[in-house]
Amino acid sequence: MMMVALTGCGSGETTDQRPQGGAVTGAVTVFAAASLTESFTRIGEDFETANPGARVTFSFAGSSALAHQINQGAPADVFASASPANMTTVVDAGNGDGNPSVFVRNQLVIAVPDGNPGRVSGLADLTPPDVKVALCAEQVPCGAAAVKALDAAGTELIPVTLEQDVKAALSKVRLDEVDAALVYRSDVRAADEEVDGIEFPESAGAVNDYPIVVLKNAPNGSAARAFVEHVLSGPGQAVLAAAGFQAP
Repeated sequence: MMMVALTGCGSGETTDQRPQGGAVTGAVTVFAAASLTESFTRIGEDFETANPGARVTFSFAGSSALAHQINQGAPADVFASASPANMTTVVDAGNGDGNPSVFVRNQLVIAVPDGNPGRVSGLADLTPPDVKVALCAEQVPCGAAAVKALDAAGTELIPVTLEQDVKAALSKVRLDEVDAALVYRSDVRAADEEVDGIEFPESAGAVNDYPIVVLKNAPNGSAARAFVEHVLSGPGQAVLAAAGFQAP
């Protein structure tokens, strides 16, 4: 059974082998950006179905936090980041095994409560002082993208909160604590019964590439490589496309 952890890191004994027939066995721990929660959970289930001897454990959080954990020695097999910048910190520290592969892209939208009661149509509608907006912190990929999009629009706004990952920013809208948030298209699709997503043109210049890599000290290197291969495969890409991600 697949285990999913929202924070922290996986641990435990693993095996690094493929028995006769090429099946993957043992535990594989994947550190992945929070925006990948729903799609990677599905991909993990599919991977386990194809490899009954394997068990996937996820740690979902902001990419910057995960990169820091990896560089501090947290045991993990795979890192999937929501931006090249956070991947670079891991690779430059010597913790990547080979070159990262960009597997999807993601674009920002304005998340508003279901029905768009504030009639938001673009970034300019978020600037009045009585409009409460949530953003991701700038060191988080969704925050860096938001800053880039706002700069492109020549728009200044003062958020009421800066969150450490995109799911936390979206939750502020879902809980009616803010009027809007800048989050990824895929996150709005995952919560489409609770929020609406408003497209805005400036987001086209702030699209994030998502790279994935096997980690140098992966406890289960063969399973890690097999998982990355599955993410890059047709079935893995189909799951991601259905979740609202764009092809690289």
